[in-house]
Amino acid sequence: MTGSLKFGTSGLRGLVTELSDATCAAYAEAFVAHLQQATGSLHEAVLIGQDLRASSPQIARACAQGLARVGVASINCGTLPTPALALEAQTRSLPAIMVTGSHIPDDRNGLKFYLPQGEITKADEAGITASLATHESEPASVDLPQADGAALDRYAQRYSGLNSTWSLAGLTVGVYQHSSVARDLMVTVLEALGATCLPMARADSFVPVDTEALRAEDTALAQAFAEKQALDAIVSTDGDADRPLISDATGRFLRGDIVGLLTAQRLGAEAVVTPVTSSTAIEASGLFKSVHRTRVGSPFVIGGMQLAAGEALAPVVGFEANGGVLLGSDTSDFSALPTRDALLPIIAVLSLSRQRNQSLADIVASLPSRYTASDRLQQIPSAASSAWLAKLTADPEAMRTMVGARGPVADMDMTDGVRLRLASGDIVHFRASGNAPELRCYTESGSQQEADDLLMWGLATARAAVLEHEQN
Repeated sequence: MTGSLKFGTSGLRGLVTELSDATCAAYAEAFVAHLQQATGSLHEAVLIGQDLRASSPQIARACAQGLARVGVASINCGTLPTPALALEAQTRSLPAIMVTGSHIPDDRNGLKFYLPQGEITKADEAGITASLATHESEPASVDLPQADGAALDRYAQRYSGLNSTWSLAGLTVGVYQHSSVARDLMVTVLEALGATCLPMARADSFVPVDTEALRAEDTALAQAFAEKQALDAIVSTDGDADRPLISDATGRFLRGDIVGLLTAQRLGAEAVVTPVTSSTAIEASGLFKSVHRTRVGSPFVIGGMQLAAGEALAPVVGFEANGGVLLGSDTSDFSALPTRDALLPIIAVLSLSRQRNQSLADIVASLPSRYTASDRLQQIPSAASSAWLAKLTADPEAMRTMVGARGPVADMDMTDGVRLRLASGDIVHFRASGNAPELRCYTESGSQQEADDLLMWGLATARAAVLEHEQN
Protein backbone atom coordinates (compact mmCIF):
# COMPACT_ATOMS: atom_id res chain seq x y z
CA MET A 1 0.00 0.00 0.00
CA THR A 2 2.67 2.52 0.98
CA GLY A 3 5.36 1.91 -1.68
CA SER A 4 8.52 3.78 -0.73
CA LEU A 5 6.74 5.93 1.85
CA LYS A 6 8.64 5.97 5.12
CA PHE A 7 9.38 8.06 8.16
CA GLY A 8 12.67 9.91 7.78
CA THR A 9 14.48 12.39 10.00
CA SER A 10 11.29 14.43 10.38
CA GLY A 11 7.98 13.10 9.10
CA LEU A 12 6.66 10.75 6.46
CA ARG A 13 7.91 11.38 2.92
CA GLY A 14 7.37 9.93 -0.53
CA LEU A 15 6.41 10.53 -4.14
CA VAL A 16 3.12 12.35 -4.74
CA THR A 17 2.04 9.40 -6.89
CA GLU A 18 2.27 7.20 -3.79
CA LEU A 19 0.30 9.61 -1.61
CA SER A 20 -3.10 8.55 -2.90
CA ASP A 21 -6.29 9.68 -1.18
CA ALA A 22 -6.74 6.23 0.33
CA THR A 23 -3.15 6.06 1.58
CA CYS A 24 -3.23 9.53 3.17
CA ALA A 25 -6.59 8.75 4.76
CA ALA A 26 -5.19 5.50 6.13
CA TYR A 27 -2.25 7.30 7.75
CA ALA A 28 -4.59 9.86 9.32
CA GLU A 29 -6.68 7.01 10.72
CA ALA A 30 -3.56 5.22 11.97
CA PHE A 31 -2.43 8.39 13.75
CA VAL A 32 -5.76 8.63 15.58
CA ALA A 33 -5.75 4.91 16.38
CA HIS A 34 -2.23 5.13 17.81
CA LEU A 35 -3.15 8.13 19.97
CA GLN A 36 -6.26 6.38 21.24
CA GLN A 37 -4.25 3.30 22.15
CA ALA A 38 -1.53 5.35 23.83
CA THR A 39 -3.85 7.65 25.82
CA GLY A 40 -7.03 5.60 26.16
CA SER A 41 -9.16 8.41 24.74
CA LEU A 42 -10.22 9.72 21.33
CA HIS A 43 -9.61 13.38 20.48
CA GLU A 44 -12.67 15.14 19.08
CA ALA A 45 -10.66 16.99 16.44
CA VAL A 46 -7.28 17.13 14.68
CA LEU A 47 -5.68 20.31 13.33
CA ILE A 48 -4.58 20.20 9.67
CA GLY A 49 -2.14 22.59 7.98
CA GLN A 50 -0.34 22.63 4.65
CA ASP A 51 2.47 24.22 2.67
CA LEU A 52 2.28 25.75 -0.83
CA ARG A 53 3.01 22.64 -2.91
CA ALA A 54 0.57 21.91 -5.72
CA SER A 55 -0.28 18.52 -4.20
CA SER A 56 -0.83 19.70 -0.63
CA PRO A 57 -4.52 20.74 -0.82
CA GLN A 58 -5.62 17.31 -2.06
CA ILE A 59 -3.50 15.47 0.51
CA ALA A 60 -4.95 17.65 3.30
CA ARG A 61 -8.44 16.86 2.03
CA ALA A 62 -7.67 13.13 2.03
CA CYS A 63 -6.45 13.32 5.64
CA ALA A 64 -9.72 15.00 6.62
CA GLN A 65 -11.61 12.21 4.89
CA GLY A 66 -9.69 9.59 6.84
CA LEU A 67 -10.40 11.39 10.11
CA ALA A 68 -14.10 11.64 9.28
CA ARG A 69 -14.24 7.91 8.66
CA VAL A 70 -13.39 7.31 12.34
CA GLY A 71 -15.57 10.10 13.67
CA VAL A 72 -12.91 12.76 14.25
CA ALA A 73 -13.45 16.35 13.07
CA SER A 74 -10.85 18.36 11.15
CA ILE A 75 -9.90 21.95 11.96
CA ASN A 76 -8.40 23.53 8.86
CA CYS A 77 -5.57 25.90 9.82
CA GLY A 78 -4.87 26.66 6.16
CA THR A 79 -1.43 27.38 4.71
CA LEU A 80 0.99 28.20 7.50
CA PRO A 81 4.48 27.35 8.80
CA THR A 82 4.91 23.97 10.45
CA PRO A 83 5.97 25.58 13.77
CA ALA A 84 2.80 27.70 13.69
CA LEU A 85 0.71 24.53 13.50
CA ALA A 86 2.77 22.97 16.30
CA LEU A 87 2.21 26.05 18.47
CA GLU A 88 -1.54 25.83 17.83
CA ALA A 89 -1.57 22.14 18.74
CA GLN A 90 0.22 22.99 21.99
CA THR A 91 -2.10 25.92 22.74
CA ARG A 92 -5.33 24.03 22.05
CA SER A 93 -4.17 20.65 23.40
CA LEU A 94 -5.02 18.95 20.11
CA PRO A 95 -3.04 16.68 17.78
CA ALA A 96 -2.14 17.97 14.33
CA ILE A 97 -1.14 16.85 10.84
CA MET A 98 1.02 19.08 8.64
CA VAL A 99 1.03 18.35 4.92
CA THR A 100 4.52 19.21 3.70
CA GLY A 101 7.55 17.76 1.99
CA SER A 102 9.70 20.50 3.50
CA HIS A 103 12.63 21.11 1.13
CA ILE A 104 12.36 18.10 -1.21
CA PRO A 105 11.25 18.51 -4.87
CA ASP A 106 7.63 19.19 -5.83
CA ASP A 107 7.07 15.65 -7.13
CA ARG A 108 7.30 14.54 -3.49
CA ASN A 109 5.34 15.45 -0.39
CA GLY A 110 4.73 14.18 3.10
CA LEU A 111 3.00 14.31 6.47
CA LYS A 112 4.27 15.52 9.82
CA PHE A 113 2.35 14.45 12.92
CA TYR A 114 2.13 16.43 16.14
CA LEU A 115 0.95 15.56 19.62
CA PRO A 116 -0.56 18.29 21.81
CA GLN A 117 2.79 18.51 23.61
CA GLY A 118 4.94 18.61 20.48
CA GLU A 119 6.46 16.46 17.75
CA ILE A 120 5.90 12.73 17.74
CA THR A 121 8.77 10.50 18.79
CA LYS A 122 10.33 7.56 16.99
CA ALA A 123 8.21 5.33 19.21
CA ASP A 124 5.10 7.15 17.98
CA GLU A 125 6.22 6.62 14.38
CA ALA A 126 6.44 2.90 15.06
CA GLY A 127 2.99 3.01 16.68
CA ILE A 128 1.44 4.75 13.67
CA THR A 129 3.03 2.25 11.32
CA ALA A 130 1.75 -0.64 13.44
CA SER A 131 -1.75 0.85 13.39
CA LEU A 132 -1.76 1.32 9.64
CA ALA A 133 -4.44 -0.68 7.86
CA THR A 134 -3.13 -3.48 5.69
CA HIS A 135 -5.36 -2.49 2.78
CA GLU A 136 -6.69 0.71 1.25
CA SER A 137 -10.38 1.49 1.57
CA GLU A 138 -12.51 4.35 0.31
CA PRO A 139 -12.22 7.53 2.42
CA ALA A 140 -15.35 9.27 3.69
CA SER A 141 -16.83 11.78 1.25
CA VAL A 142 -16.14 15.01 3.11
CA ASP A 143 -14.15 18.15 2.44
CA LEU A 144 -11.97 20.34 4.63
CA PRO A 145 -13.90 23.06 6.45
CA GLN A 146 -13.18 26.71 5.74
CA ALA A 147 -9.64 27.69 6.76
CA ASP A 148 -9.29 29.36 10.16
CA GLY A 149 -6.50 31.95 10.36
CA ALA A 150 -6.27 31.98 14.16
CA ALA A 151 -3.23 29.70 14.28
CA LEU A 152 -1.22 31.88 11.91
CA ASP A 153 -2.23 35.02 13.81
CA ARG A 154 -1.20 33.48 17.14
CA TYR A 155 2.21 32.49 15.75
CA ALA A 156 2.76 35.93 14.24
CA GLN A 157 1.94 37.60 17.56
CA ARG A 158 4.49 35.38 19.34
CA TYR A 159 7.18 37.37 17.51
CA SER A 160 5.68 40.67 16.39
CA GLY A 161 4.66 41.42 19.99
CA LEU A 162 8.19 41.16 21.41
CA ASN A 163 9.44 43.93 23.70
CA SER A 164 11.89 46.67 22.71
CA THR A 165 14.96 44.59 23.56
CA TRP A 166 14.21 42.68 20.35
CA SER A 167 13.89 45.78 18.18
CA LEU A 168 15.33 45.51 14.67
CA ALA A 169 15.03 49.23 13.95
CA GLY A 170 17.71 50.48 11.58
CA LEU A 171 18.26 47.11 9.85
CA THR A 172 17.50 46.64 6.16
CA VAL A 173 16.71 43.04 5.32
CA GLY A 174 16.16 41.33 1.98
CA VAL A 175 13.44 38.68 2.19
CA TYR A 176 13.91 35.85 -0.31
CA GLN A 177 10.28 34.80 -0.62
CA HIS A 178 10.28 32.04 -3.32
CA SER A 179 7.51 29.54 -2.35
CA SER A 180 8.06 29.60 1.42
CA VAL A 181 4.81 29.33 3.30
CA ALA A 182 6.19 32.14 5.52
CA ARG A 183 7.06 34.49 2.68
CA ASP A 184 4.53 37.17 3.69
CA LEU A 185 4.77 36.45 7.41
CA MET A 186 8.51 37.17 7.46
CA VAL A 187 7.89 40.65 6.05
CA THR A 188 5.01 41.33 8.44
CA VAL A 189 6.90 40.27 11.57
CA LEU A 190 10.26 41.84 10.75
CA GLU A 191 8.61 45.14 9.88
CA ALA A 192 6.59 44.99 13.12
CA LEU A 193 9.93 44.78 14.95
CA GLY A 194 11.22 47.83 13.11
CA ALA A 195 13.24 46.42 10.22
CA THR A 196 12.96 47.68 6.66
CA CYS A 197 12.18 44.72 4.38
CA LEU A 198 12.89 44.38 0.67
CA PRO A 199 10.99 41.34 -0.72
CA MET A 200 12.66 39.46 -3.57
CA ALA A 201 12.14 36.50 -5.92
CA ARG A 202 8.56 35.52 -5.14
CA ALA A 203 7.76 32.32 -7.05
CA ASP A 204 4.54 31.10 -8.66
CA SER A 205 5.53 27.43 -8.42
CA PHE A 206 7.27 25.42 -5.72
CA VAL A 207 11.02 25.95 -5.26
CA PRO A 208 12.89 23.18 -3.35
CA VAL A 209 15.17 25.28 -1.13
CA ASP A 210 17.36 22.96 0.97
CA THR A 211 19.16 24.93 3.68
CA GLU A 212 21.84 22.23 3.97
CA ALA A 213 22.52 21.99 0.22
CA LEU A 214 21.71 25.28 -1.44
CA ARG A 215 21.30 25.37 -5.19
CA ALA A 216 23.77 27.48 -7.15
CA GLU A 217 20.90 29.73 -8.26
CA ASP A 218 19.98 30.46 -4.63
CA THR A 219 23.46 31.69 -3.75
CA ALA A 220 23.82 33.60 -7.03
CA LEU A 221 20.45 35.29 -6.51
CA ALA A 222 21.36 36.41 -2.98
CA GLN A 223 24.74 37.76 -3.99
CA ALA A 224 23.31 39.64 -6.98
CA PHE A 225 20.59 41.20 -4.83
CA ALA A 226 23.12 42.20 -2.17
CA GLU A 227 25.26 43.93 -4.80
CA LYS A 228 22.31 46.08 -5.89
CA GLN A 229 20.96 46.93 -2.43
CA ALA A 230 22.47 48.25 0.79
CA LEU A 231 21.49 45.39 3.10
CA ASP A 232 22.32 44.11 6.56
CA ALA A 233 21.14 40.58 5.76
CA ILE A 234 19.00 38.42 3.52
CA VAL A 235 16.61 35.95 5.15
CA SER A 236 14.45 33.09 3.96
CA THR A 237 13.20 29.64 4.92
CA ASP A 238 12.62 26.25 3.36
CA GLY A 239 9.16 25.34 2.06
CA ASP A 240 7.38 24.82 5.39
CA ALA A 241 9.38 27.44 7.31
CA ASP A 242 10.97 25.24 9.93
CA ARG A 243 14.51 25.86 8.63
CA PRO A 244 15.97 29.37 8.24
CA LEU A 245 18.34 30.87 5.72
CA ILE A 246 20.31 33.93 6.78
CA SER A 247 23.01 35.70 4.79
CA ASP A 248 25.35 38.52 5.71
CA ALA A 249 25.37 41.87 3.89
CA THR A 250 27.23 40.39 0.91
CA GLY A 251 24.70 37.61 0.31
CA ARG A 252 26.93 34.93 1.81
CA PHE A 253 24.71 32.48 3.71
CA LEU A 254 25.58 31.44 7.26
CA ARG A 255 25.79 27.74 7.99
CA GLY A 256 22.76 26.43 9.83
CA ASP A 257 24.74 25.27 12.86
CA ILE A 258 26.29 28.74 13.20
CA VAL A 259 22.78 30.20 13.03
CA GLY A 260 21.83 27.81 15.83
CA LEU A 261 24.88 28.73 17.91
CA LEU A 262 24.15 32.46 17.58
CA THR A 263 20.47 31.94 18.38
CA ALA A 264 21.34 29.97 21.51
CA GLN A 265 23.74 32.75 22.52
CA ARG A 266 21.08 35.44 22.02
CA LEU A 267 18.62 33.40 24.11
CA GLY A 268 21.16 32.94 26.89
CA ALA A 269 21.10 29.15 26.63
CA GLU A 270 22.91 27.15 29.28
CA ALA A 271 22.38 23.76 27.60
CA VAL A 272 22.57 23.08 23.86
CA VAL A 273 21.47 19.92 22.06
CA THR A 274 22.54 19.37 18.47
CA PRO A 275 23.38 16.48 16.10
CA VAL A 276 26.87 15.20 15.42
CA THR A 277 26.83 17.00 12.06
CA SER A 278 27.08 20.43 13.69
CA SER A 279 30.38 22.29 13.99
CA THR A 280 32.68 21.72 16.96
CA ALA A 281 32.86 25.52 17.22
CA ILE A 282 29.86 25.07 19.54
CA GLU A 283 32.03 23.45 22.22
CA ALA A 284 35.07 25.57 21.38
CA SER A 285 33.10 28.80 21.87
CA GLY A 286 32.77 28.11 25.61
CA LEU A 287 29.36 29.83 25.58
CA PHE A 288 27.37 26.93 26.99
CA LYS A 289 27.61 24.91 30.19
CA SER A 290 26.50 21.69 28.49
CA VAL A 291 26.47 20.42 24.89
CA HIS A 292 24.66 17.18 24.00
CA ARG A 293 25.25 15.48 20.61
CA THR A 294 22.57 13.35 18.93
CA ARG A 295 21.65 11.61 15.71
CA VAL A 296 20.30 13.75 12.87
CA GLY A 297 16.58 14.47 13.08
CA SER A 298 14.37 16.61 15.27
CA PRO A 299 12.95 13.60 17.20
CA PHE A 300 16.48 12.81 18.41
CA VAL A 301 17.16 16.45 19.31
CA ILE A 302 13.89 16.52 21.26
CA GLY A 303 14.93 13.39 23.11
CA GLY A 304 18.27 15.04 23.90
CA MET A 305 16.53 18.18 25.18
CA GLN A 306 14.44 16.06 27.52
CA LEU A 307 17.63 14.54 28.94
CA ALA A 308 19.25 17.97 29.19
CA ALA A 309 16.29 19.28 31.17
CA GLY A 310 17.33 16.90 33.95
CA GLU A 311 20.58 18.82 34.43
CA ALA A 312 18.68 21.79 35.91
CA LEU A 313 20.21 24.05 33.23
CA ALA A 314 18.01 26.54 31.42
CA PRO A 315 17.21 27.66 28.88
CA VAL A 316 17.66 24.48 26.85
CA VAL A 317 18.02 25.16 23.12
CA GLY A 318 18.22 22.53 20.41
CA PHE A 319 19.22 23.07 16.80
CA GLU A 320 20.26 21.16 13.73
CA ALA A 321 22.87 21.77 11.06
CA ASN A 322 20.01 22.84 8.78
CA GLY A 323 19.40 25.83 11.08
CA GLY A 324 16.07 24.81 12.57
CA VAL A 325 15.93 25.82 16.25
CA LEU A 326 13.89 24.03 18.92
CA LEU A 327 13.15 25.80 22.18
CA GLY A 328 13.20 23.17 24.92
CA SER A 329 12.25 25.37 27.88
CA ASP A 330 10.57 28.68 28.63
CA THR A 331 12.56 31.91 28.56
CA SER A 332 11.62 35.37 29.80
CA ASP A 333 10.29 36.18 26.32
CA PHE A 334 9.11 32.86 24.87
CA SER A 335 7.19 29.79 25.89
CA ALA A 336 8.86 26.51 25.00
CA LEU A 337 8.24 25.27 21.46
CA PRO A 338 10.04 21.94 20.99
CA THR A 339 9.82 21.79 17.23
CA ARG A 340 12.03 23.21 14.48
CA ASP A 341 11.33 26.89 13.90
CA ALA A 342 12.76 29.29 11.30
CA LEU A 343 11.37 32.61 12.51
CA LEU A 344 12.98 32.46 15.98
CA PRO A 345 16.57 32.12 14.67
CA ILE A 346 16.01 34.77 12.00
CA ILE A 347 14.88 37.27 14.64
CA ALA A 348 17.50 36.20 17.18
CA VAL A 349 20.46 36.50 14.80
CA LEU A 350 19.31 39.88 13.47
CA SER A 351 18.72 41.06 17.05
CA LEU A 352 22.21 39.97 18.09
CA SER A 353 23.67 41.99 15.23
CA ARG A 354 21.72 45.09 16.26
CA GLN A 355 22.51 44.65 19.98
CA ARG A 356 26.22 44.45 19.29
CA ASN A 357 26.16 47.01 16.48
CA GLN A 358 28.20 44.50 14.50
CA SER A 359 27.73 43.08 11.03
CA LEU A 360 26.84 39.42 10.75
CA ALA A 361 30.14 38.79 8.98
CA ASP A 362 32.07 40.25 11.94
CA ILE A 363 30.04 38.26 14.48
CA VAL A 364 30.74 35.01 12.62
CA ALA A 365 34.43 35.94 12.32
CA SER A 366 34.62 36.28 16.11
CA LEU A 367 33.71 32.60 16.61
CA PRO A 368 36.35 29.84 16.89
CA SER A 369 37.95 29.12 13.53
CA ARG A 370 36.23 25.89 12.65
CA TYR A 371 34.96 25.87 9.08
CA THR A 372 32.43 23.45 7.68
CA ALA A 373 31.00 22.37 4.35
CA SER A 374 28.33 19.90 3.28
CA ASP A 375 26.68 18.53 0.17
CA ARG A 376 25.11 15.30 -1.04
CA LEU A 377 25.20 12.71 -3.78
CA GLN A 378 21.74 12.31 -5.23
CA GLN A 379 20.03 9.20 -6.59
CA ILE A 380 22.05 6.92 -4.32
CA PRO A 381 19.75 4.16 -2.98
CA SER A 382 19.78 4.03 0.81
CA ALA A 383 20.59 0.33 0.67
CA ALA A 384 23.77 1.05 -1.30
CA SER A 385 24.82 3.83 1.08
CA SER A 386 24.15 1.69 4.14
CA ALA A 387 26.06 -1.28 2.75
CA TRP A 388 29.11 0.84 2.01
CA LEU A 389 29.06 2.53 5.42
CA ALA A 390 28.68 -0.84 7.12
CA LYS A 391 31.74 -2.11 5.26
CA LEU A 392 33.80 0.86 6.44
CA THR A 393 32.97 0.24 10.07
CA ALA A 394 33.59 -3.51 9.83
CA ASP A 395 36.76 -3.46 7.71
CA PRO A 396 39.67 -1.35 9.09
CA GLU A 397 41.71 -2.01 5.96
CA ALA A 398 38.93 -0.59 3.77
CA MET A 399 38.88 2.46 6.03
CA ARG A 400 42.65 3.00 5.78
CA THR A 401 42.54 2.55 2.00
CA MET A 402 39.74 5.07 1.63
CA VAL A 403 41.39 7.73 3.80
CA GLY A 404 44.81 7.22 2.24
CA ALA A 405 47.22 10.12 2.61
CA ARG A 406 44.63 12.20 4.48
CA GLY A 407 44.87 9.84 7.47
CA PRO A 408 45.46 8.44 9.87
CA VAL A 409 42.06 8.27 11.56
CA ALA A 410 42.18 9.43 15.19
CA ASP A 411 38.71 8.20 16.08
CA MET A 412 35.41 7.12 14.54
CA ASP A 413 31.91 8.09 15.71
CA MET A 414 28.96 5.96 14.55
CA THR A 415 26.21 7.91 16.29
CA ASP A 416 24.75 8.58 12.84
CA GLY A 417 26.55 7.21 9.81
CA VAL A 418 30.35 7.25 9.92
CA ARG A 419 32.11 10.33 11.30
CA LEU A 420 35.89 10.27 11.07
CA ARG A 421 38.17 12.61 12.98
CA LEU A 422 41.58 12.59 11.36
CA ALA A 423 44.85 13.08 13.20
CA SER A 424 45.04 16.57 11.65
CA GLY A 425 41.82 17.52 13.47
CA ASP A 426 39.85 17.53 10.22
CA ILE A 427 36.47 15.78 10.20
CA VAL A 428 34.72 13.97 7.36
CA HIS A 429 31.30 12.49 8.00
CA PHE A 430 29.17 10.30 5.71
CA ARG A 431 25.52 9.46 6.36
CA ALA A 432 22.56 8.27 4.32
CA SER A 433 19.67 10.73 4.17
CA GLY A 434 16.55 9.66 6.04
CA ASN A 435 14.25 11.48 3.59
CA ALA A 436 15.56 10.87 0.08
CA PRO A 437 17.90 8.58 -1.92
CA GLU A 438 20.95 10.65 -1.05
CA LEU A 439 24.33 10.16 0.61
CA ARG A 440 25.33 13.26 2.55
CA CYS A 441 28.87 14.35 3.33
CA TYR A 442 29.89 16.87 6.02
CA THR A 443 33.39 18.19 6.57
CA GLU A 444 35.16 20.42 9.05
CA SER A 445 38.64 21.94 8.98
CA GLY A 446 40.74 24.92 10.04
CA SER A 447 39.90 27.01 6.97
CA GLN A 448 36.99 27.23 4.54
CA GLN A 449 39.22 26.24 1.63
CA GLU A 450 40.40 23.13 3.45
CA ALA A 451 36.82 22.20 4.41
CA ASP A 452 35.70 22.68 0.80
CA ASP A 453 38.61 20.63 -0.53
CA LEU A 454 37.87 17.86 1.96
CA LEU A 455 34.22 17.91 0.90
CA MET A 456 35.11 17.54 -2.78
CA TRP A 457 37.40 14.64 -1.89
CA GLY A 458 34.72 13.06 0.30
CA LEU A 459 32.02 13.27 -2.37
CA ALA A 460 34.29 11.89 -5.08
CA THR A 461 35.54 9.10 -2.82
CA ALA A 462 32.02 8.16 -1.75
CA ARG A 463 30.68 8.14 -5.30
CA ALA A 464 33.45 5.86 -6.52
CA ALA A 465 33.19 3.56 -3.51
CA VAL A 466 29.40 3.19 -3.69
CA LEU A 467 29.50 2.48 -7.42
CA GLU A 468 32.25 -0.09 -6.91
CA HIS A 469 30.31 -1.68 -4.04
CA GLU A 470 27.15 -1.91 -6.18
CA GLN A 471 29.06 -3.50 -9.06
CA ASN A 472 30.56 -6.14 -6.76
